[in-house]
Amino acid sequence: MNVRRAVIAILFAGAMIAPVAAQSYPSKPIRFILPFPPGGPTDILGRIIGQKYASQIGQPVVPENRPGAGGNVGTEYAAKQPADGYAIVLASPSLSISPVLYKKLGYDPIKDFAPISLVAQIPNVLLVHPSVPAKTLKELVQLAKANPGKLNFGSGGFGTANHLGSEMLKSLTGVNLVHVPYKGSNEAMVAMMGGHVDMVVIGVPSSLQHIKAGRVRALAVLAAGRLPYLPEVPTSKEAGIANYEVLTTYGTLAPAGTPRDIVNRLNAEWIKIAAMPDTREKLQAAGYEPMTSTPEQYAEFTKSEMVRWAKVIKGANVKME
Repeated sequence: MNVRRAVIAILFAGAMIAPVAAQSYPSKPIRFILPFPPGGPTDILGRIIGQKYASQIGQPVVPENRPGAGGNVGTEYAAKQPADGYAIVLASPSLSISPVLYKKLGYDPIKDFAPISLVAQIPNVLLVHPSVPAKTLKELVQLAKANPGKLNFGSGGFGTANHLGSEMLKSLTGVNLVHVPYKGSNEAMVAMMGGHVDMVVIGVPSSLQHIKAGRVRALAVLAAGRLPYLPEVPTSKEAGIANYEVLTTYGTLAPAGTPRDIVNRLNAEWIKIAAMPDTREKLQAAGYEPMTSTPEQYAEFTKSEMVRWAKVIKGANVKME
């Protein structure tokens, strides 16, 4: 009987460890890994989320930019961090794109991470430098067809959503455009404003001020509906190309093996944060639409996106070593 009581006591104590850990977490700053350079959509969103999380949980959430290889450097780095809840990563569509695009990858998006929540989605816009004579998407396609291989487009790197967003245009229309990759979408935007590339597909947050200032020309919103803050810019369908939608969806992840109670705590805190009116206002003002999900829903979303992007990649005949 004494042995049985001892075993029960040990099991009970073990069951209590997780709730106690959840109550004491976090007890120090959390590193928030952002796999793209400062100034781009991932960085802007990450800093907004980090500030809100810090206010909510009472510990600093420190942004840590680790760009490179279309987001893969930072994502792989995040996967190898201690699974203690003190290192999380803001994942972009590259999480679902890279496993399809690359034959060899330093991480597995399903096995190496514990999903926390989907956090935001942004529409992309197709922009051209003001010197490009095309004033509409149809005119751009006509110009590209008349000058095969002479127009180019910038991107945040091979395999990024803005790279494949332009590859999708090539696939849908048969135009020949030259890809010029950069280390991040913000660098691609700067290059286009400087006249080094003709076109960029990019998220609204890092391009809205430049569109408003007339530094770039927006030809189409790559979404189902027009945007309230860019009402004059037609959707891709209105501009003459159906099925040309490129939405960038972000989520937070922890390394695989992170205790479920910590994942649940981070998920619950984000749901509270996303419901705050000032959070929604701040995100929408920057061009993001806040989202929430369960960890399971995020995992299923990642799997479904891998299937969707596989079709795009094969259709565009994009190959990476």
